[in-house]
Amino acid sequence: MNYALVGAFVLVLSAVLIGIVLWLASGGAFQKKHDLYLAVIDESVSGLNLNAPVKYNGVDVGKVRQIHLDPENPERVILLFAIERGTPIKVDTVAVLKIQGLTGIAYVELSGGARDAPLLRATAGSEYPVIRTKPSLSARLENVLTNVLAKLDSTSNHINAILSDENQAAFKSALADIAAVAHTIAARKNTLDAGIANAARTFENASRATAQLSPVIDRIGRSADAVEKMGNEAALASASAGKTVDAVGADVKRFTAEILPEVERLLGEITVLATSLRRLSEKIEGSPGGLLLGRRPVPPGPGEAAAK
Repeated sequence: MNYALVGAFVLVLSAVLIGIVLWLASGGAFQKKHDLYLAVIDESVSGLNLNAPVKYNGVDVGKVRQIHLDPENPERVILLFAIERGTPIKVDTVAVLKIQGLTGIAYVELSGGARDAPLLRATAGSEYPVIRTKPSLSARLENVLTNVLAKLDSTSNHINAILSDENQAAFKSALADIAAVAHTIAARKNTLDAGIANAARTFENASRATAQLSPVIDRIGRSADAVEKMGNEAALASASAGKTVDAVGADVKRFTAEILPEVERLLGEITVLATSLRRLSEKIEGSPGGLLLGRRPVPPGPGEAAAK
């Protein structure tokens, strides 16, 4: 019998069996394919480990493959998910960090994804699609508690300022003044009652006077209406007078344009007549007989008589 051949066969069979076991352990023919997605969380991921489950509405759909800080902003943590291919990761899908039970072990919960929303794709410049995130419950509680504590601290400071020694002394002084005023009022109670009664009678009399004045106010109102009506009529009359003055002015302008040239011509003729009368008067004054005898004949000049 060839023991070497048997030994070799056993070794080969053992190697094959080990390979089959390893293949089956890794999933074998039934191994599912996964797609990689990124998520950026702006909070601590304490309790989240590699291969932590990624759930979609409570159903395991993948694992956390990488956890590392953002080199550009150490306050952010970048997570890489390996999610089963075919899982409907939509553009409105949101990742939230949650704690499982009381163990403190964290996992990632996916939610959202409307039926008609498009699938999430990698954008230009990004190797993987990026899933949106929102703060976890613990982060929201921490923020709320921080704000509440800050407000309580501020309120405490204000209360301490109000209850300072100076304010306490002023408060005691104010209480003492109030007590003194109260004692004074109590001592003059009867006088105050009488004053209140007089004030009530005064208000009653004022009410009656107001009722009596009401008709007078109505008459004044009617008089004011009449005066307003008179003013309106006067305004209308003034407008009519203005129109009449405008018409008369137009007639005067037209009369001036037509008569003034004739008057100027008549004045010119009168001036000529006056000049002629002045000359006649001067001649009469110089030779009164000439008006009755006429003009004397002019004696002939030298040589004119011989010519006749």
